[in-house]
Amino acid sequence: MQISKYMLANERDERWGLTVTTIGHEKIMPGEPYPTKGHADGYYFDLSKGRVLNEYQLLYNPEGEGVFHSASVKERRLRPGDMFLLFPGEWHSYHPGTRGWESYWIGFKGVNIDERVKAGFLSPSKPIYHIGFSDGIVNLYRQAYDAAVEEAPYSQQLMAGIVNHLIGMMYSLERTNELKSRSQMHVDMINKARLRIRESLESSLTIQQVAEEMGVSYSNFRKLFKEFTGLSPAVYQQDLRLQRAKELLTTTDMSIKEIAYQLNFDSPDYFSAKFKIKTGHRPSELRNP
Repeated sequence: MQISKYMLANERDERWGLTVTTIGHEKIMPGEPYPTKGHADGYYFDLSKGRVLNEYQLLYNPEGEGVFHSASVKERRLRPGDMFLLFPGEWHSYHPGTRGWESYWIGFKGVNIDERVKAGFLSPSKPIYHIGFSDGIVNLYRQAYDAAVEEAPYSQQLMAGIVNHLIGMMYSLERTNELKSRSQMHVDMINKARLRIRESLESSLTIQQVAEEMGVSYSNFRKLFKEFTGLSPAVYQQDLRLQRAKELLTTTDMSIKEIAYQLNFDSPDYFSAKFKIKTGHRPSELRNP
């Protein structure tokens, strides 16, 4: 069983930065031929020869297993709960295993996604993401399909938002699952440390002290913290203090000097310099007239 929809985009849609080209869902029963018929030109492919697309496609298999390989990745088994991303200009081939599978897909293109690839967030060398079963992911594919069928005004912008949501969930869910699989204790420790830092912005608490309280070395703590949050603990603490400074500047009559020392910056000048780098404004510019 297969349902699919192919979309058109105008020049204004393309300026949005991401447009959807195709979306669909199929359920392949054991022994059924694959690929299924009914695909538009350029999408159907011979398994032995593979294919090259001129767009990205993001596929999610909540059920069943299969095989994937591409120009950048040797043959890999696809498990239930895998999402995999196809890249334009990248040769690939994939198919379900003997037990069949259920698969959702959405195709798209645009500078929005090109920039993420250039920045290294997404890469042909890592096309497969294991997220497990997710009702949220399935519902997003269904919402996109409904929008494609309805073809309401500005549906391209709606579907572009759904694609961004899908990619964000895929990226976040896999990284979270990886961290949890390594050690739930580490996840709990970083969450505890973040709370400790957040609750101590107006104290002289150092990151070294936080590491000691967590019972790990500073170097190990810093590595785990950055892996989990994307920021070093020192930058995380400083950014929170600058965020708190914005609140104090706009809601109190405290002087800039008082705010700098209350939030444990080395000096008012150092505070002002960091504040300007972070916000693009001097602290005095946030004062109410």
